[in-house]
Order: sequence, then C-alpha cells, then structure tokens
Amino acid sequence: MLGDLPAQAFTTRDAQRLIDRLGDEGFTSTTIAQYLVLLRKVVMHGVHIGVLREAPLFPKVKVRSRPRGSFSVAEYRALIAAARRLRGRSHPVLDALAPGERFWIARELLVMPDEMPWLIRWMVNTFVRPSDIKLMKHKHIEVVRAKHVYLRMNLPETKRHSQPIVSLQPAVRVYERLVAHRARHGFDGADDYIFLPQLKNREHALAVLNFLFHWVLEVEGIEKGPLGQDRTLYCLRHTAITLRLLYGQGIDMLTLARNARTSVNMVERFYASVLNGEMNVGLLQSRRGRTV
Repeated sequence: MLGDLPAQAFTTRDAQRLIDRLGDEGFTSTTIAQYLVLLRKVVMHGVHIGVLREAPLFPKVKVRSRPRGSFSVAEYRALIAAARRLRGRSHPVLDALAPGERFWIARELLVMPDEMPWLIRWMVNTFVRPSDIKLMKHKHIEVVRAKHVYLRMNLPETKRHSQPIVSLQPAVRVYERLVAHRARHGFDGADDYIFLPQLKNREHALAVLNFLFHWVLEVEGIEKGPLGQDRTLYCLRHTAITLRLLYGQGIDMLTLARNARTSVNMVERFYASVLNGEMNVGLLQSRRGRTV
C-alpha cells in the first residue's frame, strides 16, 4: 500500500496514510495495529543495518476490544441438540457438487460426525482453545477421581502457556463416551488425536471442524454474536469462561485465568466485558450473615 516509496523517504505521514487506507478498506483496529507493528519492525531493521539513519515516529492506533460472541445457556443447549440431529447427514454443499467435482474437504468428511456434540460440550467444559483441539491426544488427558471428579489436561504449550488445565466434571462423561467410541474404531491409543484422529494434517482437521460447526450455527440461525461478530469454535471457549464468571460460586479471576491459560487482563477485556450487574443480581443483593 506504500507502493515503491524509497525507504529513506518514509515518514510519519506515510504511516498515517497506510492507517487511513486500511481503515477505509474495513480493517479492524486490531488488524491495523498488527500491520503497524510489522512495519515498525521493518523500519527498525533498516536502522540496524544502516539503510536508515533513524526511525520516524509512528502514529498510535487505539485498539477497540471486540469480544467474540459467547453463547447463552439456551443457545448452547440448542447447538448440542442441532449437532445431534445432524449426525450422519450430508452437508448441503455435497448435494451441489457435480460428479467428479472436487471440494477443499473430501466427500467422506462432508458428513456430520458423531463427535460434534461431544466437541461442543468438551470446549465449554474444558476452557480449551481450538488450537488445543488440533493437538490434543489421549496421552495428554488424565481422569482424576478424588474429592472432585475432573480431567487434568497436560496439553502442548500454546501462546506461551504450559500449565495443566482442570476441566469441569461434565467433561469426564464426555471424554469417557469419546474413548468408548474411539475404541470401536481403533483410535484410542495414547498417541491418537481426540478429535478427527483419522486426519494427520491437523490444520486441515481444525478447518474441517470449524466448517462443520458453522453448519450447526447456520441451522440454528446464530452465526452472528450480539454485536454482529462472526461466531466460530473459539466462541465456545468464550462461553466456557463467561459461564464460569456468571455461575461459578466465589471463583476469582486469577484462578480462572490461570486455568484457561490466559491473563486476568484478557479475562476482563474480552470475557467479563460482556457481563452486567443484573446477570448476577443475586450476588449484588447478598448480605454477610451476622456473627454472634
């Protein structure tokens, strides 16, 4: 977008011109800020190798946080019900393909798998990211049965977070049903992936799951969030954290953030920002008991 502008001629005005151009083309403030970071790195590299004498000042871009649309309890239940109804059915795109015509997803994968309802429940009860889903293997999961029943998940490091994740109790039942299903098809080994284990290309596996999940969203007519956001699998993670903030008795932000492999700041900016006082009016109205 800067054309053939010589590096030595680059000024603050050119950076602002780039910002304005990206804004006119509909890019979000977050994306524009990321482009500016890349441009600043290129300019600083020019300074370090002696092509430029100094780096010009860069304009600041105010990033407006726009939380992904989490699902309400009613929407969450509707998604599970829809995924169950669609199991074994072919995606509409398959009917539109001519004989021999190829699609980016193999024809045998354009059928709603049995695991989709389990995937939805799994993400809402484990706090995991979609990027965790593509890497997760059975060897990463341990069922703990003590005072509390839960899954201890020692997942590969993502976004510089490596601590174990503790699930909610419903995830144990989901996992047990998944393991039984996988055993019938020979994919219950320690090194087998939990979701779409037959696909060794895990980026493709995640893309297929996102595509099929969007089909569920379309069937329910909830592809957009309350602020017009496009909903994806990532919204299930947002739902997990939001519901804990709403219904987790006495849970503190630090514990929740650590378990979800994120920061308190991120929880406040992207998860708690969608909550309001009336959602937890019972806590607001509560009173400490008298001591005698």
